[in-house]
Amino acid sequence: MDTLQEILDTLKRNKLRTTLTGLSVSWGIFILIVLLGAGNGLQNGVTENFNERATNRIGLWSGTTSMPYKGLKSRRNLRFMEKQLTAIADEIPESRKISPRSGVTQIISFGQEYGSYNITGVTPDFVDLELPVIKPGDGRFINQLDEKEANKVIVLDQKIVDVLFKNKSAVGEYVKVGQLMFKVVGVNSKKTRWGTPRGYIPFTTSQLIFNTDKKFNQIIFSVDGLDTKAANEKFDENVRQVMSRSLIFDPKDKEALWVNNSQQDYLQTMSIFGSINIFVTIIGLLTLIAGIVGVSNIMLVSVKERTREIGIRKAIGATPAAILKNIVVEAIIITAIFGYIGMLAGIGLTEGVNMIMEQSAAATVNSDEVQMSIFKNPTVNIGIVFFSTTILVVSGVIAGYMPARKAVKVKPIEAMRNE
Repeated sequence: MDTLQEILDTLKRNKLRTTLTGLSVSWGIFILIVLLGAGNGLQNGVTENFNERATNRIGLWSGTTSMPYKGLKSRRNLRFMEKQLTAIADEIPESRKISPRSGVTQIISFGQEYGSYNITGVTPDFVDLELPVIKPGDGRFINQLDEKEANKVIVLDQKIVDVLFKNKSAVGEYVKVGQLMFKVVGVNSKKTRWGTPRGYIPFTTSQLIFNTDKKFNQIIFSVDGLDTKAANEKFDENVRQVMSRSLIFDPKDKEALWVNNSQQDYLQTMSIFGSINIFVTIIGLLTLIAGIVGVSNIMLVSVKERTREIGIRKAIGATPAAILKNIVVEAIIITAIFGYIGMLAGIGLTEGVNMIMEQSAAATVNSDEVQMSIFKNPTVNIGIVFFSTTILVVSGVIAGYMPARKAVKVKPIEAMRNE
């Protein structure tokens, strides 16, 4: 207690020096937390936008040829058939889940309510590719039995349910699609950024009723093992080669086949954020180093100013260990207290921003449109915060110990003569 009281008296006598030392520590920790939080928030926000569908999803759309090929003229309209699905499964080793998509516009009616909507034929794998949202109590999605037996079942988007059923549950009811009755087995409450509401039916049912020519324009499938930019570029070329052999078009003809590689887009985005995080971390570390340098300089000046005091202490019987202990404990107290203040300020700011953003998101939760995320959850791993604070505390201790150790070795008479 005597030691603490003595240290507190010393700090009170040197308020400016104490404040400057503390600000160096607090500012370094505060800026590091804010910078890392900003980087995390930006990454979390953009990554959230990839959650609308599987990040390893590949989308293919058939187009119109712009080049003649093997005696066939250009401007041919291409459409997929069953053999293209087989080609993807057999000739593209990275492919996993596959779902064709066929579309037709039909009138959907229930009682006196009706509307014109797109009817999309899909397979059960669609769930893992486009990630529809079926809430508890809202039924289910198309399953393998529906696909196998070409059942007349339908999953409706929430917007369609709101129009046709008002406040009534749609699951288990029958709606009229064109001239046929379909049983509603589920409601998709996923918000979409574009396009009109849809009704989803088994692909086999769609082929039998609405696409009797068995042709369609889109295939989506997932892939594994494409973890680099080079691997994705090679994969895209292979997809064009496989589809060009199946559909008979020039693989260099970009208008004949449109390829959307979500995996490649995701990797490119994550690569950008990797660079941003490295940059932010470097800036944060430099700020931390600046704080360390500030603490070191001020502690050095502090010990230099107290050389005469140290000589007097030694002259009246104080041991070098006791003098060193006082200076080291002083450094620990200053860096620990102000480091904690900087840590609280940084965490408080990032958590405050996060709370405001969550409240803003909650205010728009009833919107029919999906909300674009740019910044989300700008918080920092608490382990990094404590590690950074510990580094500053240790630096402050070393900064106080080294000059103090040198000062206590000076003879008392020489120390007392120091100005």
